[in-house]
Amino acid sequence: MKKTIQAIVLAIVTPWLGTAQQTPAIPQSETVVIEGATAHLGNGEVIENSLIMFEDGKLTFVGPATTKIARNGTQIKGKGKHVYPGFIAPSTSLGLIEINAVRATDDQDELGEMIPHVRSLIAYNAESKVVESMRPNGVLLGQITPMGGRISGTSSIVQFDAWNWEDAAVKVDDGIHLRWPSSFRRGNSWEGEERGYQPNEKYQEEVTEVEVFLKNAKAYGDGASEDMNPAFAAMQGSFDGSQKVYVYADGEKEIIDAITLTKKSGLKNVVLVGGYHAYKITDFLKENEVPVLVQFTHNLPVFQDEDYDLPYKLPKLLVDAGLLVGLQNGAASNFQTRNLAFYAGQCVGQGMEKEKALQLITGNTAKILGIDENYGTLAEGKSATLFISEGDALDMRGNQLTHAFIDGREISLDTHQTELWKKYSGKYEGDQ
Repeated sequence: MKKTIQAIVLAIVTPWLGTAQQTPAIPQSETVVIEGATAHLGNGEVIENSLIMFEDGKLTFVGPATTKIARNGTQIKGKGKHVYPGFIAPSTSLGLIEINAVRATDDQDELGEMIPHVRSLIAYNAESKVVESMRPNGVLLGQITPMGGRISGTSSIVQFDAWNWEDAAVKVDDGIHLRWPSSFRRGNSWEGEERGYQPNEKYQEEVTEVEVFLKNAKAYGDGASEDMNPAFAAMQGSFDGSQKVYVYADGEKEIIDAITLTKKSGLKNVVLVGGYHAYKITDFLKENEVPVLVQFTHNLPVFQDEDYDLPYKLPKLLVDAGLLVGLQNGAASNFQTRNLAFYAGQCVGQGMEKEKALQLITGNTAKILGIDENYGTLAEGKSATLFISEGDALDMRGNQLTHAFIDGREISLDTHQTELWKKYSGKYEGDQ
């Protein structure tokens, strides 16, 4: 009987043992030199014939290849190729959920409505196969964000090649995520209601709940109570400015109400996430210095009277209005985050300059998340988190990575998908 149980356990565990992520790359041991590639710096600048050097995980030189400087260490010929800073995916639950249909792999939500003290970082799975699949498309960092509830919890920013969450952490507990109520809701046909949007009669009640919670959290920080309250304690960084407040809102009314209340409540460093109708109130957002993490472009318009291509041109409308804009995956499934570069590329099709589109997933996002001191652009002294592509990384026809580095460590670009591709490519080549 004992042997039978052991055999069953082994049969269950063995497939999982064979599907772990590759061993994380070892620390950089010698200087790396990339010469001749077109360097896209992530700040709007391009160096056609570039020279990029880095050691000990930091960029030591970024400039033209004509510069007279010693080339030591590992040399990579980049002629005809392109170099980019690692793409950054904000507001994603990567590493918190593996398979949507398997509850045991879903750790992106917790019970409760006001739970800012729930920390996503400690639940992050560094060996996620979904996370691993981001890297071949150049997505090398992400803001791991809890979902659900009114105040979902606290996010952290990680890099995508690590042994565990401690190794992965780039910025710990960077911000609180507030999902603003909607003034409209969809009719519930199960309760005999008409389908389509209708006014949310509980909207003001839900807004008041948020207002009361913020007031109590502020009073707690001012010493109104000596009793320990984890939820109120977790909010204090939002009041002193050490943490960002990411407010999820789409409608014009919701955005105005959310920004007005959060500012009135004393919350600093507010970021709008989603912002579907933000283009209607850009002056308001600029006046309040609110950047936007806008939803991904591959979407349909929400309302019948809207332009058919509104989701595609929305990032450009916001950028043209003078806002600081980043691009996020929105409500799409985690695995679609690997298409982040192509969402930015779609903005080019709407008339945005290619380097500005690149900034939506590099320099701009790094500024919004507060990690631009080390990530988001290629500049001397910053982290050597970058990749080399055969062609245009914002175009799926050109996004073919040959090398990728995180903090100077050359990482593997193999994934479960590439293994299957190699396996079945060989099979069908053998049949021919």
